[in-house]
Amino acid sequence: MHTQSTCIMGLFEKEDQAVQAVKSLKDSSYTFLRAYSPFPSSKILQALGLKTSRVGLFTLIGGIIGFFSGYGLALFTATRWELIVGGKPVAALIPFLIVGFEFTILFAVFGNIIGLLTLARLPDLKGLEHYDPRCSGERFGVLAGCPAEQTEALLDFFRQQGADTKTFEPGSKIPS
Repeated sequence: MHTQSTCIMGLFEKEDQAVQAVKSLKDSSYTFLRAYSPFPSSKILQALGLKTSRVGLFTLIGGIIGFFSGYGLALFTATRWELIVGGKPVAALIPFLIVGFEFTILFAVFGNIIGLLTLARLPDLKGLEHYDPRCSGERFGVLAGCPAEQTEALLDFFRQQGADTKTFEPGSKIPS
């Protein structure tokens, strides 16, 4: 969406400061746009109120399919070959569980990769024009937008939260 507005990033040294800024932005008249972190932050995700990922569900389903596929493959191959087993059962539980376990791991990894590729929507290149490289190392970034006439108020908001600020030019494209 194109809007005549200013994007300002608050750069915080501590994770808790960034979390507090995200919470305060949600209760303000400014528009919260994005949060950047040098590492995955569960506190920031919780403050944003995002839903948890469903990648684990893909992993679970893949593991279940893998277990039954491995067990079924071992059972199928044992019954197709006419082996003399000396009175022991052809479909032995314990040895087939080993094959089922190995297939569980294999298919769980496949399910995880499929879930990650499906749900992550990579690569995510939107929003890179409003990025500061310090967010990849030592700072937490909180990006907010406001109408051009409220720029100073938003700068003061971030300074009160204890942040350094970086202003992006008015009229720049706001990430969606």
